[in-house]
Order: sequence, then structure tokens, then C-alpha cells
Amino acid sequence: MLLTGGVSSVEGAGGGGLAPWAMITGYGSQGQVGANAHATVVDLPDYQFRSGGIALGVQDRLELSYARQTFDTGPTGARLGLGEGFTFRQDVLGAKLRVFGDAVYDQDRWTPQVAIGAQWKSNNQPGVIAAIGGRDHEGVDYYVAATKILLDQSVLLNGTVRATRANQGGLLGFGGDRNDDYSLQFEGSAGVLLTKRLLVGAEYRTKPDNLGFAREDDWFDLFAAYAVNKNLSITAAYADLGDIATFEDQRGLYLSIQAGF
Repeated sequence: MLLTGGVSSVEGAGGGGLAPWAMITGYGSQGQVGANAHATVVDLPDYQFRSGGIALGVQDRLELSYARQTFDTGPTGARLGLGEGFTFRQDVLGAKLRVFGDAVYDQDRWTPQVAIGAQWKSNNQPGVIAAIGGRDHEGVDYYVAATKILLDQSVLLNGTVRATRANQGGLLGFGGDRNDDYSLQFEGSAGVLLTKRLLVGAEYRTKPDNLGFAREDDWFDLFAAYAVNKNLSITAAYADLGDIATFEDQRGLYLSIQAGF
């Protein structure tokens, strides 16, 4: 079924734009392999975020992913004292394992599909991160995701619990002067299939608040994902990322293209 592997999240895992789902990327079933590549841009008033990467799904059981994230401060970099066009880059290596359940075929059961995952993140600006109060430029997030598809209602529901120390997803490092411990955060997605090719919905992702110099807000989006065919999908969204590094109301257009099999 189209879109059942999800699209590529900003961290490269299969799911929604902001949150990983329990689904394994690609269309491979047991005994098969699926893969995809994605390119994503989020255009905000004071920053631009870009992500590109690849993901591999093995036998609808294991997912491996890689994403390179770029956070371009543009003219805002000069006002932050970093220099115009200063850019943070982060590599994200992910692994996800489906533990039990089948979101598509278990229509006669109430149990969802459940997966566990981890994302290792490494930022290229350790000096800047230390200067703003971050404790580390590398870190690992751990998560559990549960996804349920209700075919009769054409509804998809997902809930993810993430253990993390990441500041702005890791782009501003890990841990801080306010808090250096792991905290549990919730990520929820809900969507409705208007047609077999078009999924519309919303996502919400709570965030830790570890740095004293800048408050960190939760993330929210309203999205529409369209499957041109099994090999190509396009996702557009209105994304509200709140305050980022003292600059308020970072809201803008999210656009992602995914190609694969």
C-alpha cells in the first residue's frame, strides 16, 4: 500500500516529518529489501534547515538510516555573533527494529505495530556548543514507537516516546547548564488518507529545555504527503518550531521529496 512505509523524518528514519513511526521504510516485505533517499528543506524567518539522506529496510524488520542535517543561520548568524552564513552540520545514524505487530494486516487486533530505535548524532561545532552552555557535541537518542492503521476509517495514528539530551534535535548540542540528564519526550502523529495517494494530518513533538541562554519550544506541523507512485512521494507542511536561539516565532514551509522502492 502506498505511503505505508511513511516518509523520511528530519533525522532520516521512516515515519512523519518530525517523528519516527514503527513502520519500516520502503515497500519490502518478508524476504525483501526496500530503500529510499530523501531531500528536505524547512524555510524559516531567520534560519534555513536542510536534510538529505538514505534509509534501508530489511525484510520489514530492520531499518538502517543516515541523514546529514544543515542548519544555516544566514544573515542571523551575524546578529548571533557567529558571522553571516554560519552553519551547523550534524550527521545522524539510525537503527530501528520492529518488535511485534503489523500495522497494515492486524486489522482484527487492537495492538499496534511497535518498534524500538536509536539515533547517534554528531555535530561539527563543539566549540560553539560549549560556548552556549551545551555539554557535548555528540549524543544518542533512544525511542519506542507504536503505529496503528485503521483501514476502515482510513486513519493512521502514531505515538513515540524518546529519551534524549538533545538541544534543538542535537543541532545545538546535548545537555546544558540547566539540565544534563536524559528526559522522556513525546512525539505524536495523526493522519487521514483522503485518497490512496494523499495523506493529510498533524504532528506534535515535545522538546527538552536544557540551555539557559535560550528557551526551547515544542515542534508542530500540519502536513500533506502525496505518493506520485511507489517510487516517489512529496510532502509539504506548515511547520512551527517556536523560538530557536533567542529568535522567536520560527514558522515556515517544510518541503520533502523521497524516492525509493
